[in-house]
Amino acid sequence: QVQLVESGGGLVQAGSSLRLSCVASGRTFYMYSMSWFRQAPGKEREFVAGISGGGIHTWYADSVKGRFTISRDNAKNSVYLLMNSLKPDDTAVYTCAARKSTVVVSGLHYDYWGQGTQVTVSS
Repeated sequence: QVQLVESGGGLVQAGSSLRLSCVASGRTFYMYSMSWFRQAPGKEREFVAGISGGGIHTWYADSVKGRFTISRDNAKNSVYLLMNSLKPDDTAVYTCAARKSTVVVSGLHYDYWGQGTQVTVSS
């Protein structure tokens, strides 16, 4: 069983930056690819970014490419999402997810989920 706890959300102005963190329990964190998803009110959950277990490979949604950076520190059982140049359209609940295989964009194939952290970007 892996527990995921996110932090770092908040209310910011457009153009600002935020760094989200997700800490995982357990000793096998390195075996899981990790991804960030987000869900805005009235919209479906969408893939934002993913990173392989060793941190070598990363994937991004087109909507965040060039603005967001995903990274991980396996020694700290943590994955991060640095969000720059935030836009009002980035407003959503951001959730990290773990998968004991390669990153996929469908949330249906993830094994563990956090509770989420709210990010609100004002114009």
